Amino acid sequence: MTSFQRILHPTDFSPAAAAAFEFARPLARDHNATVILLHVAQQPVASVAGMPVVPPPPPQIDRKGLDAQLRAIAAANPQLRVECRLMEGDPVGTILNVARDEACDAIVMGTHGWTGLSRLLMGSVAEQVVRRAACPVVTVKSPTKPVATSG
Repeated sequence: MTSFQRILHPTDFSPAAAAAFEFARPLARDHNATVILLHVAQQPVASVAGMPVVPPPPPQIDRKGLDAQLRAIAAANPQLRVECRLMEGDPVGTILNVARDEACDAIVMGTHGWTGLSRLLMGSVAEQVVRRAACPVVTVKSPTKPVATSG
């Protein structure tokens, strides 16, 4: 049986990431593993006709606010060993580097489940991580909202 000592959980604080953390919690608890809670702050880059264009300087990244969000997740889970990491850069490369540098046994991350034009324009961080990671990757699709019916 595989033993998990270090589990990387990249988060963008979305519902999909929260669902993935709900999956990672019992996995970490059952294996007495450490969860590395990672948020990668990314400077936006636009493209025009496929050519990257650097937009005007964005507002400063709210490092204190992002760090507070990470710490709040950790504090709400005192039964787990959680290490918080806040980094800046390319999400895919940073996730892969942290997984490698921290010798993670698995990555548990959310996916928004975008398709079509949204996926083409935004890409898929989860898909790229799955394709390139050296360790197993578990993706958890964003929970869907219930459909209202009339009648």
